[in-house]
Amino acid sequence: MTTQTTSPTVTTTRRAVPPPIPTHRIVAVELRKMFDTRSGFWLLISIGVLSVVATVAAIVFAPDSTLTYETFSRALGFPMTLILPMIAILAVTSEWSQRSGLTTFTLVPSRGRVIGAKALAATLVGIVSMLVALTIGAVGNVVGSALAGVDTVWNVSPSYAAQIVLGNLMGMAIGFTLGVTLRSSAAAIVGYFVLSFVLSGILLLLAQVREGFTDLQPWLDWNQSQVVLFEGGTSSAQEWAQLGATTTLWIVVPLVVGLVLVRRSEVK
Repeated sequence: MTTQTTSPTVTTTRRAVPPPIPTHRIVAVELRKMFDTRSGFWLLISIGVLSVVATVAAIVFAPDSTLTYETFSRALGFPMTLILPMIAILAVTSEWSQRSGLTTFTLVPSRGRVIGAKALAATLVGIVSMLVALTIGAVGNVVGSALAGVDTVWNVSPSYAAQIVLGNLMGMAIGFTLGVTLRSSAAAIVGYFVLSFVLSGILLLLAQVREGFTDLQPWLDWNQSQVVLFEGGTSSAQEWAQLGATTTLWIVVPLVVGLVLVRRSEVK
């Protein structure tokens, strides 16, 4: 007599795979992380404070004949070119300086999505900051012309205003690129000032001492392209081509290299 044994039935339960975190939620988290530290908070506050200071300085020191909206827009441009790139740098390097990258990349394993969300958050901050600054400048234009007893002049066209915003976004893009590539707040900040002032000065000096370099400089000097945007002079196809060349050289290529390094580097 043979005894037949039956194997027990094994029931497997498949665990539901949670859906990926929506992009808008990652962007919202990155926006909050940009300003939940003391440095980020005070950088945000300084945007409004320095905009008011620049506007008041234009009212006090600018001659009555030059009290136009363009004067206020240019006065606001300088502090924005310094503050906004710092915000973009800290938005990236905080993951390494505060050692929060391990948590961030554990919750969102796709590092490309995280960096993309940081870029979008920085862009939103830049656009809103420029709108606030231009609004403060508009109020200063009205108040300044009234105090001086001159007509209020609105000599900044929508295209010119768009170029001013684009110029500041380019500065933020340079800072963001340095943050992704170097992943160190100090190194990225130093790198930004080197690119903005030291390298630009060297290229300008080469253009003055080498006649053959004069035509090449606009295709290499991103700072000159940014200045042209602030002056509202980018109108010809060649100037836009030069802007595209400097953007590719100093933003696109280094950013691609930085993204490769971020995706391959060990997060501690």
